[in-house]
Amino acid sequence: MVCSAALLLLLATTLPLLGSPVAQASQPGQSQAGGESGSGQLLDQQNGAGESALVSVYVHLDFSDKTWPHEVSRTLTLPAASASSSPRPLLTGLRLTTECNVNHEGNFYCACLSGYQWNTSICLHYPPCQSPQNQQPCGCLVFSHPEPGYCQLLPPGSPVTCLPAVPGTLSLNSQLQMPGDTLSLTLLLSQEATDLSWFLRHPGSPSPILLQPGTQVSVTSSHGQAALSVSNMSHHWAGEYMSCFEAQGFKWNLHEVVRVPLKATDVARLPDQLSISCATSPGFQLSCCIPSTNLAYTATWSPGEGSKASSFNESGSQCFVLAVQHCPMTDTVYTCDLQSPGLAPLRVPISITIIQDGDITCPEDTSVLTWNVTKAGHMAQAPCPESKRGIVRRFCAADGVWGPVHSSCTDARLLALFVRAKLLQAGQGSPAEEVPQILAQLPGQAAEASSPSDLLTLLSTMKYLAKAVAKARIQLDRSALKNLLIATDKVLDMDTRSLWTLAQARKPWAGSTLLLAVETLACSLCPQDHPFTFSLPNVLLQSQLFGPTFPADYSISFPTRPPLQAQIPRHSLAPLVRNGTEISITSLVLRKLDHLLPSNYGQGLGNSLYATPGLVLVISIMAGDQAFSQGEVIMDFGNTDGSPHCVFWDHSLFQGRGGWSKEGCQAQAASGSPTARCLCQHLTAFSVLMSPHTVPEEPALALLTQVGLGASILALLVCLGVYRLVWRVVVRNKVSYFRHAALLNMVLCLLAADTCFLGAPFLPPGPRSPLCLAATFLCHFLYLATFFWMLAQALVLAHQLLFVFHQLPKHRVLPLMVLLGYLCPLGLAGVTLGLYLPQGQYLREGECWLDGKGGALYTFVGPVLAIVGVNGLVLAMAMLKLLRPSLSEGPPAEKRQALLGVIKALLILTPIFGLTWGLGLATLLEEVSVVPHYIFTILNTLQGVFILLFGCLMDKKVQEALRKRFCRAQAPSSTISLSTNEGYILEHSKGGSDTAR
Repeated sequence: MVCSAALLLLLATTLPLLGSPVAQASQPGQSQAGGESGSGQLLDQQNGAGESALVSVYVHLDFSDKTWPHEVSRTLTLPAASASSSPRPLLTGLRLTTECNVNHEGNFYCACLSGYQWNTSICLHYPPCQSPQNQQPCGCLVFSHPEPGYCQLLPPGSPVTCLPAVPGTLSLNSQLQMPGDTLSLTLLLSQEATDLSWFLRHPGSPSPILLQPGTQVSVTSSHGQAALSVSNMSHHWAGEYMSCFEAQGFKWNLHEVVRVPLKATDVARLPDQLSISCATSPGFQLSCCIPSTNLAYTATWSPGEGSKASSFNESGSQCFVLAVQHCPMTDTVYTCDLQSPGLAPLRVPISITIIQDGDITCPEDTSVLTWNVTKAGHMAQAPCPESKRGIVRRFCAADGVWGPVHSSCTDARLLALFVRAKLLQAGQGSPAEEVPQILAQLPGQAAEASSPSDLLTLLSTMKYLAKAVAKARIQLDRSALKNLLIATDKVLDMDTRSLWTLAQARKPWAGSTLLLAVETLACSLCPQDHPFTFSLPNVLLQSQLFGPTFPADYSISFPTRPPLQAQIPRHSLAPLVRNGTEISITSLVLRKLDHLLPSNYGQGLGNSLYATPGLVLVISIMAGDQAFSQGEVIMDFGNTDGSPHCVFWDHSLFQGRGGWSKEGCQAQAASGSPTARCLCQHLTAFSVLMSPHTVPEEPALALLTQVGLGASILALLVCLGVYRLVWRVVVRNKVSYFRHAALLNMVLCLLAADTCFLGAPFLPPGPRSPLCLAATFLCHFLYLATFFWMLAQALVLAHQLLFVFHQLPKHRVLPLMVLLGYLCPLGLAGVTLGLYLPQGQYLREGECWLDGKGGALYTFVGPVLAIVGVNGLVLAMAMLKLLRPSLSEGPPAEKRQALLGVIKALLILTPIFGLTWGLGLATLLEEVSVVPHYIFTILNTLQGVFILLFGCLMDKKVQEALRKRFCRAQAPSSTISLSTNEGYILEHSKGGSDTAR
């Protein structure tokens, strides 16, 4: 049977305008080819001096084969008939509009000829022809039976070009986009347009790719104008850009071709450097490969003498090869010059190092791969196995010993999926179509993953898919979700030593990447696919859909070891169902994942290693397309050993790499059961950490701290009152002035710090409490200021001991002391706040004080211990000054007096200089006894009392001033004072100097 061809003809007739031309032109005529005519249809009307109009008549012509007379293929112009008294239609022209072919299945493929197009109303109801030659919108449709219709004439344009009038113009900033540039396309519309879309057709691709807003693509539109912007251009964005829209009843496509040159990182060199011995390898081969692009590239090599150049194509790339037949005598740099017409050449160097006699080398090794003799200090390279992309490297150490092998080989198909997912997030493609297709291939790729690069590429692919799904808010069907869970199960089951350990050495946050991707994708199930239950050895999922009338508390259990149960109270779900929307609750258990997550612990958990039950529970709630993270959940993780810590994985900690956090979670004692029960106020990925030892709480220590701080505050207030009374008397010389000025500022800072620290427990703890943050910052600053004033006092004393006859000017020393005492601690406290607060390591768990495990506390302990060390040196210097002249030359009574002076100095300077804070080192140890904590608390909380006693009341001048004020009597000259201050020390030091002379 010969397939028939049908032609649809548009008959143009010129009619006198007598009556209605539509009525007169709608009479059916008879086809001369033996076909039947259809009903007449008005296509267009044009008045010519009130005499004629152009109307259309549908005529169906059938031919016995696929050929027809040549005359029919062109426009026929018939001679005008003579005028007649009766108005009759006159046929003046004949033009083809549509060509239909019938295939062996009986389907009609009807294509429009030039200048014609199917109307949008017809185009929407029939599928387009899948023909590479058909690029015209609505230019060819597939019908199951002959349709009474034809392609319609596009709006006429210029009478000179005879082309249709396109209702828009497409322009771009440049057809040649350099790598990293931003492409801008602008569509200006002259008619109202609808259904506007942007597409990109890659070189050699039969079908265009939809462009949607993403990380690189942005789309804007306004009245009469639309724009597309693509940032960070690369060869992945080269091709033909199309703007498709509907206007005037037709579909329109406007095109612009964009070229993007390659950059150096797009060129794969094998090798990129080579160390070779001409004695063993007289020749070698170099290659540079480029990805497929819409630019034609040629390559030239230099130097090229004595070498043979060639090229070949493989899947998605073109390689240029240079076979060097004669080894060069000296080190040489070969250059692969890639050239494209109209562009600057792209030069890619490859360094060749020649091994000379006497050079240290690594021997040839053929154990796994073939490693040729390589010069010490150079990197040897080998190609990846077939179907892999990347390179294998091995370093030859300076002593001629081979280092470990580092491979970046990645499966080519998996790499293609990765690029596809990354471009999908960037804006290329439709996530609703692309994501299920990529997920369908992930289980097979996960089963074939054989290297750390494969594992990391697979995890990155899942990450990009999750981001694309979250941004587009699409939903997955059961099949797509099953593919995800199967791939996840295989990833969790991969060998830890050969794959996960090596992958984590390159990216320690790899496990966190997997968790975030699975969390995002698992809660994207379509509502019609609920309920859904899926179980694999490492993955268990249960998802349920609930209507507005929620029955009771939501509870779920999993048959794990230990058994895992979770419950969400009804009152937490009530706010979600009030507006009548359906909610879905997805519970997912991941085995082995907690061992693959990095050992990052937030505030309150410290840096100790914890045991885990091997389970991570993920609970998510979706109301419509909105995810809710707030809600109370109660979990039972079964029997646990040690002290349990209820935690969740916070992806925002540690610069986005994730870590365990206790915020919003607390452990509860289950009645009559040793199980670990957790209560959390939010929804995410949960687990429980078991500490190997339990830190005992010491109520007596807390009470002792409060009592000591209270006594210290009272003593400091008394000290201020005493200074108010005797200040003018005790600061009559410069040495006393410097000493008491520093001591007064110490008293003020310590008084404010103790008051703030004592009131901090009454403030709501946590990083979200401004009062708690302010109290912690003030305590940090004020305690540091106290110690810096101690340092200022010690430095002044040290100067007086070393330079006995040099007097310090007051107007210079006092401002320096103020800068040291206040500016330095303020800077340290500010830097600590800015550095550790964003990481969640600033505040201690449940307290308004610096975190003792995250590093913030060391910004206080470090300066304090440094100052204590300096003060200790000054104290030792003072003791030497006292002992040297007295013990060597004086009588026994004087020796005893000198020894008494040493004891007195120790009693005064030890609390003032804060040497007791050296005990803080012992309290920072994990397994330390509680005794150092008690000693440290007693000595330091009572520091204000010590300052009052030894720094103020037992000072000789202070005592004399108080006696004069209250007793009105002069103290006897034989009174022995316990004050061994700077004056006492300086007198002995001066005396020693005189004796020495």
